[in-house]
Parts: sequence; C-alpha cells; structure tokens
Amino acid sequence: MTNILYHPASFRDPAGFVFQADEIFYRQVNKSYAANYEIFMQSGLYRDLLGKKMIIAHSEVENNFTQSPDWYKTLQPQQISLISYPYEWCFDQLKDASLLTLEINMAAIEKGMILKDASAFNIQFHKGKPIFIDTLSFEKYDPSKPWVAYRQFCGHFLFPLLLSHYRSFNAIELLSIYIDGFPVEMTASLLPQKTKLKLGTLLHVHLQNKISKNKKPEQPHPLFDQKKMERLLLHLRDIIRKLNRKTGKTDWNNYYDETISGHAYLEEKEKLIHDMLAQTDIHTALDIGSNKGFFARLLAEKKINVIATDKDDSCINQLYKDIRDKGQSNILPLVIDIANPSPGIGLDNMERSSFLNRVHADLVLALAIVHHLVITQNIPFTKLAAGFSALTIKYLIIEYIPPEDEKAKLLIQRNNNYHAYTEQEFENCFGEYFIPIKKEVIPKSSRIIYLFEKKASHQTLKKNSVDCVFSFTCFFPAS
Repeated sequence: MTNILYHPASFRDPAGFVFQADEIFYRQVNKSYAANYEIFMQSGLYRDLLGKKMIIAHSEVENNFTQSPDWYKTLQPQQISLISYPYEWCFDQLKDASLLTLEINMAAIEKGMILKDASAFNIQFHKGKPIFIDTLSFEKYDPSKPWVAYRQFCGHFLFPLLLSHYRSFNAIELLSIYIDGFPVEMTASLLPQKTKLKLGTLLHVHLQNKISKNKKPEQPHPLFDQKKMERLLLHLRDIIRKLNRKTGKTDWNNYYDETISGHAYLEEKEKLIHDMLAQTDIHTALDIGSNKGFFARLLAEKKINVIATDKDDSCINQLYKDIRDKGQSNILPLVIDIANPSPGIGLDNMERSSFLNRVHADLVLALAIVHHLVITQNIPFTKLAAGFSALTIKYLIIEYIPPEDEKAKLLIQRNNNYHAYTEQEFENCFGEYFIPIKKEVIPKSSRIIYLFEKKASHQTLKKNSVDCVFSFTCFFPAS
C-alpha cells in the first residue's frame, strides 16, 4: 500500500490538493474542477504557457492514489528542488513575479480563462526565472465580471512593491506577517502624501482604501467587458514596471569594493576556495552571507547549484538582476538573515515551513561572517558549529577572522561583551561536528580558511532529519 503524505499547505482550494507518494509529489484534481481543467488543457492555454516557460510542466497519471471519491485526475508536476517564499525575495524578484502573474492572466483571458487567485505563493524561482506552479488557479472567464483576484494581487504584489519603492525599508519581508497580503488601509497610511496626486496610487491604493471603509452594503459592480479588463491589467503592468528599490550604500553592498583589503586579498582567497573545492564532490551549496555573490558565481561556474543568501536586500537584488540578465540558471538569491531565518508560519506553523527545514546542501560556504555572528550577535562558536552542521550534508568551508584583524577590532570596539573568540576555541567547537581537511592562512592577511568534512555520526543524523522534512519541501503549492 502506497504511503500518502498530504501537503500541510494544500487544503484551502476545494479544486484539489498536493500530496506525496513514494517521495514524488502529485497534485490531485477534484471533480469540482473538472470542467475548468478541461478548458485549461483543450484551449491551448497550458501548451502556450508551457512553451513560454511560464508554468511548471506536468503529466497526467491514471492513478487515484488517495482513493478519494472526489478524484478526477492526478497530475505529476515537475519537481522543484528548493521552495522559497515571497518574504525571502528581493525587490526585483517580487517585481518579476508580479509581471509574470499579469502576463499569465492576459494570456488566459485570450483563451477564455482567468486567474481566480493571484497569490505570490503561486510563483517559484526555477532555473533563474519565476515560474507559475498552481495549475488549478484558472477558471472560465466571464467578461461581465471584474477580476475576483484583483485585491489579492494588490496585497501580495502591488502594495509591497509600492512601499519598498517609496519608503526606505524592505517592505517585502512583511509578507511573512501579512501572509494573505498587505491590507490596503496600512498601505495607504504608510505611503507619502504625494502618492495621492499620482493616478496609479490614487486609483489602486487610496481610492480602494476609501471604498473599503464604506460600511454601506456593497453595491453591484458595474458591468465589465474584456477591453476594460485588459486596460486594468495593462495599467497595473505599467505602474509596476516603473517601480524600483532605491537604496544607497549600506554596510554590505560595497563590501568587496571598499571595506576589505582589496583585489589582491580577494584573488588569494579565490585561489584557496578553488583548491578546496577540488577536494570535494558536491552538487549543491548554500552560501551564507553571499553579499553580491562573488563566491556564489565561482561555485556556479563549476556546475554547482547554489542558494546565495544575505540579509542585505540591496546586495541580493543586485545579484538577482545580474544572474537574470546573464541567464545564469543555477543560483537562487534569497534575503535571509542566518541569525534570524524565516520561521514556520501559517496554520499550525506548517503552511510555510522554516528556512532551516527547507534547506540542506552538500556544502555550506561561510566566508567573512563568523566574526559578525560571534562578536556582534553574541552567538557562541558552539551554536554556530551545531547550526552549520545541521545545514550541510558533507562539507563546510568557513573563514575565521582573528580578533587582531582590523575589521574584528572595529566590532570589538562596538561590543566588548561577547563569547570566547580565539582560534583554539573555534577549532575545538567545530571539531565536535567536523573533521578538518585543510587549513590555510590567506596570504598577506591573518585570516584563515578551513575546509571541514562533516563527521559520519552527524551525517546520519542529518540524513534522518532531511528525510523527515523533505516531504514538506520539494514542491510547495499555494492551495
């Protein structure tokens, strides 16, 4: 008998759900969605979106795994190795996801269908580009009705982008709190007064907010038609295309240009990393504190799939734009503070699983970050060693920056109440979880690069942990 695991996030849409059988993820289509599914497939919409690489591919499987009386079809979607969430994306990732959603909706209307929901969780980043993953989000289009998913689109896409554009903070990360989208009242109150004079923000934010405050019974909507719908979608597209994330210099986005010991240091460090990689057999890597992705690119050039993380959204945004424009498909940039990674949220804290439960890699790369975590964040080496051990399957490449280093001295001046920070303490703590393979001092500096291999006992623990969480992480739907 096949063991069925129902996905903890796939329960809201009566049209179907996602489940796992024999470590493969499937989507069940229920009878209630049968008519819409047939239009989706027979109209050519699926074929067109697939041809443009806008939607995840699927195949039909003639097997009612769940033995459900509501079963109509079983779909086997292309499996996605890592799921990310909108609150982990940079500005241009959410912007591209929003434009994709609008483009798909316009294509659907041409085929007699429309998106019944416009959740940002319907998008994933796969092979360097956004892709739509919820096959059951389409329904037959009635030109006389407005877009039922308009408010959801605004809350998930337009409002976070507008706030990030007009205000000097990363509003996108608040989607972890407002999982159903930003409230219009909050958005209107946070936008500057000048946005009331701009047509786009006046119509889609301030006027919408005024209408939502009207306590009178909702009046019937005026009749729509296809031309009005197309104008609405094109207007939203034009507004979003003009938005950008305005950031000046931060502590991190000029790190490799101005705040360390120059190109000679970087070249020597690159040589050491290159030599250490030659001693490993890896296919996936997690680059913690990636900055603008200098070393993530080095890994990617070796055909390694890389998750590049940094808490500075401007750095990740620059990295994303670079790899998007160059067509580099094996780096996934994410805005993650490793000292405060994304938690599990939603119903039972399981709808959206935590970053630490979703991510595992053959190699963890942690360069020029340990001194920040220990001295600034007051995280002891014992905690770091255990944490990095939980994230890596095989190897760890890590940089130790001694207290006499000029950058470490600056941190010590700001905070002199930190845990033991010595080379011996570092090696003792990491030695509990790892076997040292190589240790090299970066020429013309006092900084040290280590190549560690995870101890066999901890590899077994990690494998069991991965098997436990894998069933919730490989293909993450919105419904």
